[in-house]
Amino acid sequence: MNSKICLRIPYALFFVAFFFVNQSFGQYKTKPVIPVLSKGSLFIIGGGDRSPELIRSLIQTANLRTTDYIIVLPMATAEPEASFEAIKTQLSAAAKNSIYNFNFEGEKVHDRKLLDSLAGARLVFITGGDQSRFMKAVLNTPVYAAIHQAYQNGATIAGTSAGAAVMSKHMITGNQLLDTNYRETFNKLRADNVEFESGMGLLDSVIIDQHFIKRSRYNRLLSALTAYPGYDCIGIDEGTAIIVRGKKITVTGVSQVLRIADPQNVKVRGNHLITFDNLRFSLYAEGDQFNLK
Repeated sequence: MNSKICLRIPYALFFVAFFFVNQSFGQYKTKPVIPVLSKGSLFIIGGGDRSPELIRSLIQTANLRTTDYIIVLPMATAEPEASFEAIKTQLSAAAKNSIYNFNFEGEKVHDRKLLDSLAGARLVFITGGDQSRFMKAVLNTPVYAAIHQAYQNGATIAGTSAGAAVMSKHMITGNQLLDTNYRETFNKLRADNVEFESGMGLLDSVIIDQHFIKRSRYNRLLSALTAYPGYDCIGIDEGTAIIVRGKKITVTGVSQVLRIADPQNVKVRGNHLITFDNLRFSLYAEGDQFNLK
């Protein structure tokens, strides 16, 4: 690896504020204390094809300087090299910055040089695949903390498909608990049917769903909203992204983003059937903006 990207971060100052340490200030804590507002941004893509315009929007959001570098995290996929090469080709067409493939496997999650470089990246991209596979690789490891540190330092954390789902604190896995067969589109609108696992928690009180309009995932997102009625539930279609800066959301891309929130009088009837009165239902497209709660 190019030694120039292994940045020397002032750990004694940073970790007193955000991390517990064991014997030295250079050790990452696996569950960082996250302030209310972060300096960074999120670029969350709903999967599918990524147009050159969408990639340029990502690079613009990251506001890369000539000395900045990009790190790709491919742990969600069973084909990490191919996944990395695909996104590298697109990013290289829009930016001249160095791009690195950090596939944290096994003991690599404790590699200090890799962790330092990840924490110092200006753009971190999480590829598609299986969101549960990604979280199994990073949850309760120093990699989790390093991603959060990069975000606090002002980095843009981006992800597509599975890489979008992991942004949530309560992450949709895609499995139905009331149906053992996997279906891209839920065939039930019932309580206690969505399987959640712990995600990266870069978004609190927000649940992200991807490939949304293309795969008609309304049943899934409505079921998720019933599980967390105080949350914003956001469905992002393919080829489309939301840019998150604090509480402000901007939509970019070729399709639409759905937001549902605030169901009233939520009830669960017999056989897990859901009922409620009203809810906030909003649909957005390129250039539209809205605020999270």
